[in-house]
Amino acid sequence: MNKNTIILLLIFVLPLITYFYVSKNNESTVTVSNTTKPKIIKFTSTLCGECQRMDTVIKEVYPKYQKDIELISVPVQNQTEYNQEMISKYNVTLVPTIVLLNKNQHIQKRIEGYIDRTTFDNYLREIK
Repeated sequence: MNKNTIILLLIFVLPLITYFYVSKNNESTVTVSNTTKPKIIKFTSTLCGECQRMDTVIKEVYPKYQKDIELISVPVQNQTEYNQEMISKYNVTLVPTIVLLNKNQHIQKRIEGYIDRTTFDNYLREIK
């Protein structure tokens, strides 16, 4: 191979290798555990303004429930098999969507869009 061919090959191959390496190491997927704790399953996106507002509410309210309720975040922009299964299982069509599961792992509440701190706190108190 001549020098120009090698350079062209590197120009096209290196970005692909980098993309797949970064994508694999950036998945930040959490699997649902088999505990009997109630769960908050949060479907979110980094590009969603209401998701950022909802994250603030969760960061304020969740700490007092973290011993009793498990928090699971599903970043919908990461197209992993697990994320796609969760999106399909809970029929998520918009973000933010929060699914609250009770101790029996049945859906207690489904929230689409932003809710305020007090309302979120009340919902968590119900499933605790």
